[in-house]
Amino acid sequence: MSLHISLVGRKQLSVEIYRQIRDAMVKGVLRQGDRLPPSRELAATLSVSRMTVTLAYERLVAEGLASSRVGDGTFVNRAVAHMSSESRDRRVDGPLRPQPIWRAVPLPAAFADRAAFDFWTGIPDASLFPNTTWRRLLARTLRAHSSADGVYGDPAGLPALREAIARHVAISRGVIASSDEVTVTNGTQQALDVIARVLLSRGDRIAVEDPGYGPPRRLFETLGARVVAVPVDRDGLVVRSIPRNVRAVYVTPSHQYPTGVSMTLDRRQALLAWADRHNAAILEDDYDSEFRFEDRPLEPIRTLDVADRVVYIGSFSKTLLPGLRLGFLIAPRSLRDAVHRAKFLADWHSPTPLQRVLARFIDDGEFARHLRRLNSVYRERHALVRDRLLTDFADHLDLIPSSTGLHVAARARTASVARIEAIAQRALARGVAIQTWSRFAASDRARAGIVLGYGGIRTSDIQRGLSILRECFDSSRETGP
Repeated sequence: MSLHISLVGRKQLSVEIYRQIRDAMVKGVLRQGDRLPPSRELAATLSVSRMTVTLAYERLVAEGLASSRVGDGTFVNRAVAHMSSESRDRRVDGPLRPQPIWRAVPLPAAFADRAAFDFWTGIPDASLFPNTTWRRLLARTLRAHSSADGVYGDPAGLPALREAIARHVAISRGVIASSDEVTVTNGTQQALDVIARVLLSRGDRIAVEDPGYGPPRRLFETLGARVVAVPVDRDGLVVRSIPRNVRAVYVTPSHQYPTGVSMTLDRRQALLAWADRHNAAILEDDYDSEFRFEDRPLEPIRTLDVADRVVYIGSFSKTLLPGLRLGFLIAPRSLRDAVHRAKFLADWHSPTPLQRVLARFIDDGEFARHLRRLNSVYRERHALVRDRLLTDFADHLDLIPSSTGLHVAARARTASVARIEAIAQRALARGVAIQTWSRFAASDRARAGIVLGYGGIRTSDIQRGLSILRECFDSSRETGP
């Protein structure tokens, strides 16, 4: 390895080499088993005699910090592992402080230690990912385009992928857009960040659903926007409750997150009319509408828009893998150049090799085949969860009808918010992870209910997980929260 040691302005060079190597061990930069540079090589790098380095190494060996094997080299010993952790624990809190708003932004921890029966939302089944096909396309891409990908790309995204996305949304969702209206992003969250920077100034108001998806709300707040919570009912966002002077509205109309309702056609048209009257933008997050198990799909708001008010946002996190970090936004032409500039300033562009693979994956028809397979699996899981909630939980919960996406929601019939939270904690202690409505409240209007995702749990585990959850509901009636 190439080890950084500075001897500029230093005396007693052998001691200085020893001290800096020892510090690297203590701080965990050098780990147990790491091989130190050969003494002759390090001496040449530092422009010192080999004996100077040898003396430093001999001291490290003498103190048990390193071991030397003839003909093999000098290696970091196990003895520094404990010192390393202690050193990290003793780090002094520095003088720099973040802006206060960042203290209120929670980091996701739910995915680090998965429960045995994980009904968490937003998680696809990684075992269904087409690994063999993806690896083949990735290998072909790296062989054919390695030199082309050695330079920076277009901030808007690879032209081939933008064209593939435009065709995909036209066929699957009826969203007609040209490829130059498509911008490839690192998932939905970056799409929202980019468009918010383009549209909103500090102090502007943006309306969000209540209950609703938390990360976008916090994102808008960190950009200096004033977030306004608007209630959701069985028909979707209550348009008449949107206050004046709102610059943009963020909605999940096809499968409202987390309630699962679909915004009715009347509400969609009312929202478009409202946006036109108030010169506002609509940010339409169509995050998991590829999965539909019953009924005819409602048109996205974007397909009804004749005044260029809608920014349409999609993601491949639910249909492929969240770790790929690929999504897109389709913006009106009036915003196109600004969106490209904002994406450039954010991270220049999304990973080009992955864009090439996804473009080929779509163009070859593999994505359509993959979606058909996913729909078959998720349809079965959706039916299992729905039927159990309607039968075994009917005295506790009212299921909200939903035939789209990767989760369903249910209102508590009589239980309070506190009791539902207590039930969720009891279930988690028994290996069943669920989410509660109160976690998605955007105001003080928290309501009692639960949300069950079925993307990340095996079909064979659903029945057992729901049986445990039912027991937790029954025991809560007897003992209280």
